[in-house]
Amino acid sequence: MRALGPGSVSSFLKIILDVVFAALWIGVGVLSLIALAALLLSFNPDVLPRIAEGDAKALPDLIRNNGPSMAAGVFGAALYLVGVLVIVAALRRIFSTLTVGDPFHPDNVARLRLIGLMLAGLEVGRYAFWIVSAWLPGVDREEPTLSLTAWFSVLVVFVLAEVFREGARLRREAELTI
Repeated sequence: MRALGPGSVSSFLKIILDVVFAALWIGVGVLSLIALAALLLSFNPDVLPRIAEGDAKALPDLIRNNGPSMAAGVFGAALYLVGVLVIVAALRRIFSTLTVGDPFHPDNVARLRLIGLMLAGLEVGRYAFWIVSAWLPGVDREEPTLSLTAWFSVLVVFVLAEVFREGARLRREAELTI
């Protein structure tokens, strides 16, 4: 099976990325609505009906006391999904060029750099979220560990961007050759 062009592995992967892209949009929307609901309910948790005896009666108090923390956590997850959404969107555009058989399209360099920056941003965001959560009451947290895999991935993507830049340069030179 071919790697590039219509009907190739890259076109199959492009279809998978399209499905993931749609699912991520849905996930961002749902998490945003949940964060908004948690924040609004923290102001007036009594709008929740008292369902049954026991723990359900404690639900309004739980939301009143922890609503802003819950909303911040869900909002952080939504922001993380937005970062993944940006990465998948850039991958979709890269795979579009692969599907038409143009791997060294000049725009792929910027797309790969964006992916590298987003991967680094997500990792830095993970550390920042841990620092912020250290100030929130009632949040269980573990010490963040340095993820060598994540930082290695960032470096690999930036190296690939330079490889694609060089490939685009060589293609331009070849087009100028008679």
